[in-house]
Amino acid sequence: PPEKKGSWFACGDPSGVGPRLYFQRVPEGKIVKNRVHLDVRVGTGLVGDERLATLEAECARLVALGATHVQTLYADEENESCIPMLDIEGNEFCID
Repeated sequence: PPEKKGSWFACGDPSGVGPRLYFQRVPEGKIVKNRVHLDVRVGTGLVGDERLATLEAECARLVALGATHVQTLYADEENESCIPMLDIEGNEFCID
């Protein structure tokens, strides 16, 4: 729709091997740090407890590499679980 024009964009590896990057405009402003917030897909196609276990395992792996676990957002009626994190420089990203 016209009111959504320019609110998102996705780009992908033409060969289909690499990840897809999805850019989405959000309503809230950002004062410091990130200009881009990455959502890293690790639970694609999984739901419920299986998805959460996969996210938690990836979270543990990333924490061991220096990332910080911010919180775990559990599935509700509208969204599946995801885990917001910080990289070693304090930039936000989510694993979902």
